[in-house]
Amino acid sequence: MTRVLVVDDQALLRGSFRVLVDSSPKLTVIGEAGDGAEAVALARREKPDVVLMDIRMPGMDGIEATRRICGDQETAAVRVLILTTFNLDAYVYSALRAGASGFLLKDTPPAELLTAIEVVANGDGLLAPSVTRQLIAEFVRLPDPGGPATPGLDGVTSREREVLTLIARGLSNDEIAAHLHLGIATVKTHIGRLLHKLAARDRAQLVIAAYESGLVRVSREAG
Repeated sequence: MTRVLVVDDQALLRGSFRVLVDSSPKLTVIGEAGDGAEAVALARREKPDVVLMDIRMPGMDGIEATRRICGDQETAAVRVLILTTFNLDAYVYSALRAGASGFLLKDTPPAELLTAIEVVANGDGLLAPSVTRQLIAEFVRLPDPGGPATPGLDGVTSREREVLTLIARGLSNDEIAAHLHLGIATVKTHIGRLLHKLAARDRAQLVIAAYESGLVRVSREAG
């Protein structure tokens, strides 16, 4: 059973998300929070598997709450899934840098939201290929002085760089394996090493590292 914390400053939305999440036999809501500070406190106390996190909230916003949850040893295993109103919202990029594992629009179909929670709970970043290209190409240009520095690529092998480049372009593991003529297990091994070497939580963080390190350049036509 995946334990979910719902965070949104609108009580009606929180209630709607609770009903939806609890409708799945695989998921259960263990708490609700109306702002970032309450979300951090509940995350530390309850240790949910996934936090559904709104961005714009009074007091501590979702970005700062995400940074504190993901940066705290007590809650390092907690995954944050951002829910936002706008597709290409600058705050989303900041939230991903803060440690979020992905994002969805608030008008995402219910079945997709439930699937997304499970995907994030299993340790995968939730960035569809098309979203990856649009989001990163758009917001890698934006300064983010509040975010942590991205590690360089020292120690990353040439093969790992190839894999990282393809991840940043939105390819799945199967597509990477086919492109590089590798077995799927080998691809997963390379990804695991990249996560360790780049101190990345998941695939979403690898995408950002690829762009911020300069390994993949932003296309002026992207997004």
